[in-house]
This record gives sequence, structure tokens and C-alpha cells, in this order.
Amino acid sequence: MDNQKMTCSPQTVILAFLGGALAGAVAGVLLAPKSGEETRRALKGYAKRAEEEVIEKAKEARIALDETIERGKQFMAEKRADVEAAVKAGKEAMKERMEKCCS
Repeated sequence: MDNQKMTCSPQTVILAFLGGALAGAVAGVLLAPKSGEETRRALKGYAKRAEEEVIEKAKEARIALDETIERGKQFMAEKRADVEAAVKAGKEAMKERMEKCCS
């Protein structure tokens, strides 16, 4: 017996793939449980619902983002007040020390 390698050329593989895709498309059309019009209508309905859900989620995300930004602003305002108070206390302490040393 000869040990021959069976290889397929790239053209053969492409033709086999395209043939399979065509056969699948034909079988899908012939065996589809709904007509094309019904399928398109259903797909439009799914797309519309998906669009509405995405819009709703985007609105929710925007609200959450706005709340987070507002909390961040409040936090920064509180910390700014703390830093300003610490700087003021430091200046006063330095002033007192300078008065004690130089008096």
C-alpha cells in the first residue's frame, strides 16, 4: 500500500465552505417556521425592545454618574475646608512662635 497524503487545495476548501453555506441558507429558508415577513417583523420588534432597554440603561447610568459626581464635589468641598483650616492653624501657630522667639 502506498502512504499517500490526502491534501486539499485552498480553492477546494473555499468551494466546500461556500457550498456548505449555500446549502445551509437554502435549508434555513425552506425549513423556517415563519415567513420572511414574520421573521423581519419579529427582528424589528427585538431590535426596538433592545434599543429601548439600552436607552433606559443609559439614563440609569447617567443618573448614577451625576450622583457620583455630586458626592465627589461634596467630598472635595469638605476636604478643601479641612485643608484651609489646617493651613490657617499652621499660620497662626507659626505667627505665635515667631512672636515668642522674637519678643
